[in-house]
Amino acid sequence: PEDTTASRLRLAGLCFLLQILTIILFAIFVRYSPESGSGPCSQQPNCSWKNQDLGFQHPRFRHVNLQALLGFGLLVAFLGRYGPGSVAISILVVAFAIQWAVLIQGFLYFFLNGRIYVGAQSMVSADFCTAAVLISTGALLGRVNPVQMLLLTLLGVTLFSTNEYILLSLMGISDSGGCLTVHTFGAYFGLMVSRILHQPHMHKRKEQQDTGHQPDAFTLLGTIYLWIFWPSFASATTVRNNAEPWAVLNTYFSLAASTLAAFVLSPVLYEESTLRMVQIQDATLAGAAVMGMAGEMLVTPFGALIAGFLAGLIPPLGFRFLTPVLRSRLKTQDTCGVHNVHGLPGILGALLGTLLTALATADAYGGRLELVFPLVAQGSRTVTDQVLCQLCALPVTLLLASLGGCLTG
Repeated sequence: PEDTTASRLRLAGLCFLLQILTIILFAIFVRYSPESGSGPCSQQPNCSWKNQDLGFQHPRFRHVNLQALLGFGLLVAFLGRYGPGSVAISILVVAFAIQWAVLIQGFLYFFLNGRIYVGAQSMVSADFCTAAVLISTGALLGRVNPVQMLLLTLLGVTLFSTNEYILLSLMGISDSGGCLTVHTFGAYFGLMVSRILHQPHMHKRKEQQDTGHQPDAFTLLGTIYLWIFWPSFASATTVRNNAEPWAVLNTYFSLAASTLAAFVLSPVLYEESTLRMVQIQDATLAGAAVMGMAGEMLVTPFGALIAGFLAGLIPPLGFRFLTPVLRSRLKTQDTCGVHNVHGLPGILGALLGTLLTALATADAYGGRLELVFPLVAQGSRTVTDQVLCQLCALPVTLLLASLGGCLTG
């Protein structure tokens, strides 16, 4: 009992300290951006949130926020043993991550004359950051306490923002739906922390994947929210000049194909007569992850279907064949299977995006070239250079996520 009292007080104290710290930092630095301009971001040549029509942003911000809370919060509810508790921790992570992300990203993107100017766009980018941290926590549920989860968030947000800044601002790559920055980074960061925290006696106990029927209702809700809000999430940072919302459409096609892929493989791999909701949810997430980078590009509708179908095959195959190997050899304990659902589809999406970048010509893209690859359109970079940058972004992300995960662990 003394131990639980101590940990309760530790959590209370840490929450209090972190909240006081963010309040002080907000008081010193954070102000609302003036209505006329879209903040200092618009002066940077490749700030990925530039030229935003702010009127258009508010429903979009709502969608992204709902996605972060409901989509990701309910994703972890299928774990019978930790259902409600893990949702509570998700909400704690979201509440702190948004505040911290506004500060860290503010210093990187929206900092001008000693002030951070926040608006709808900085909130959308903070939500993206929160999503990456929630993906990381999926690999660690049941193995870390709320205090550790808060420290993980503190470091995770900082590392995510650094990685994103290197990729989007310094390397100038196109990754509008967070294929590398959110999915790949979040998954491998969480996996490395999980690997460092490995406890040999853990796997002798029964695996924690005990799913009852009651949590399936949560999973059902989470999956439906993913379907409703993910297309908005995938296109939240793309610039709108009355252009067709390619990212939205491609994500829908990809979601549809990946769901069918789950129904193709699951009856073959598992003896159950009906498909578990968790498997459909995993396939849906994989289909969304694979379109993170390519969604804005010239995938074509059939290309989006192919990519989604391939991504949907990854989770069932991964859970059946890859996860046991990783668990026995590399000693990773991946509670929610983020490697199969976010990590591998994220890598596939990055490779697909790199391939499509090679086709980025003014003929193919027309006026959209300026939106998707501004540096190529301005002539300050050749298509080959852009392809190399997109390709290098993958090892950079994996390196940062792995090192950061080791450090955090």
